[in-house]
Parts: sequence; structure tokens; C-alpha cells
Amino acid sequence: MTQASDMNFFESEDGRLAYRDIGSGTPVVLLHGGYLDHRMWDEQVAVLSPVCRVIVPDVRGHGLSANASRPYRQADDLAALLRHLGTGPALLVGLSMGGGIAVDTALEHPELVRALVVSGAGTSEAEFQDPWVTGIQGELARATAEGDAGGFVDAFVRYTTGPHRTLDDVDGEVLRRIREMGESTVAKHVGTVPVLPTPVTDTWARAAKIAVPVLAINGSLDSDDCVGMAERLVAIVPDGRTTTVEGTGHYPNMERPALFNEFLWDFLCNLSTGRG
Repeated sequence: MTQASDMNFFESEDGRLAYRDIGSGTPVVLLHGGYLDHRMWDEQVAVLSPVCRVIVPDVRGHGLSANASRPYRQADDLAALLRHLGTGPALLVGLSMGGGIAVDTALEHPELVRALVVSGAGTSEAEFQDPWVTGIQGELARATAEGDAGGFVDAFVRYTTGPHRTLDDVDGEVLRRIREMGESTVAKHVGTVPVLPTPVTDTWARAAKIAVPVLAINGSLDSDDCVGMAERLVAIVPDGRTTTVEGTGHYPNMERPALFNEFLWDFLCNLSTGRG
């Protein structure tokens, strides 16, 4: 698990942004999902850092990174960090919100991106129709309106399962970690009015211009919306492909890290040999 001493801080124009920077070699950036933080990638860092330079940010307003005090774009934050570190083009790996940030960065700062891996996400302009997802979103909105931080985290944790399981079907340690990260991030915003990121627009229309290889790694039990958006993205880009981690929901990298790592490692190796 991450220790406080592992964290670095970049003084952005609007507060400190936290990140891990471990290893050397091919740069790989791991971008966490909404309300989580860098710790969701611990199993991937352990495998990749002996042979790659692994950069794992806390997105603004999450984990140990500062809250926003003025409008910002998440892709611009990432680009500023990578330029500060003097690295790129990098393989960007993003899950859920992180997948949207990865795609936005490829659209807005293509010189920093060598390839993309997305999980449970397409572009940052997410579209949800699945009643299971919209039901959770409704509960999140209720909890936000009532200032119910505990209820918000309870609803958020439900994303873990996908619509075909209950919380009892998921490993308790995975749920504990997700809840811990969610509680930490939600606590940063209690009693405040958060400054939300400014969206990047026309992402679906522009996705066909993404010239780098794109891999989608989806959980087989994730919602149809999340899987469908990832599959839509790989169908649009010139070089896209998809694979599935069976028996997992929205966080396949945490539920079955060995298989997720195998898919990620194969993709990285293909890039290194020019076959990706």
C-alpha cells in the first residue's frame, strides 16, 4: 500500500496536485475513477514499476490533491503535470472518470499521448440510460442535496458490483478500499460548494481523430452503459480493440488484478515492439 513518503506534489496555478512517480523506462500514467484516488492502482504499480516509469496522480479535488478554487479542465491539469515532469508521450490508462481524462488529453494534448487504455468509459461526455445507473445517480443527487455524506458514499460504493450482483458478491477487502477512498474524497468537500471541472466538448465527434492505439478493458458484469461507451470508442478510433475481465464489475483492476495486469502488459509489450 502507498505510504505518505511515496507522494510527490506539483505546485499548479491553483494549489498542489499529488502524484506518485515510481520506476524508470516507458512512461505509464494511471488515472483513477471518480471519488477514488491513486490507491486504486496499487496492484498495477507493483507490477509495472520495476520496468516502467509509473505516474499515478490524484485528480484535483480527490485524494491528497487540492480542491479547485476556479474553473479548470482535468486534461489540462494532467498535461501540466506531465510537462512539469518532462515526460511523454505516455501510455495513459484510465478507469471511469480517469478514462474520460485520458481521452480528453489525447484530444487536447496529443503530443503527450502514446496510447490509451480505458476501462468502463468512453469519452468524458458520458451518456447513461441504464436504470441501474440512473438509480444510483438519483441517490447521489439526493444525498448531495441533503448533505448526507454517509449516504453519498453508500450509493457510490454500489457502482462496484454492476447491475447483476449485490455487495455480498464482491470481495470485502475490495469494498473496504473503495469505501475508504470514497470517504476520504467526499470529506474534502463537506461544507463546501465544489468547483466542477469545465467539460471538454465534442469529444465523440472528435474521437475519430485519435491516431494512437486504444484498448478497452471492461468488466463483464459492469453496466451496459459503461461497457457500451468503451466499445463505442474503440469502434470509432482507427486503431481500437477491446477485451473483457470476466466476473468483475466497474473495477476489474481491483477485483481480478492479475488478469487485468496481463491484458495491460500484453498491450504495452505490443507497443514496445511496434505491433500495437
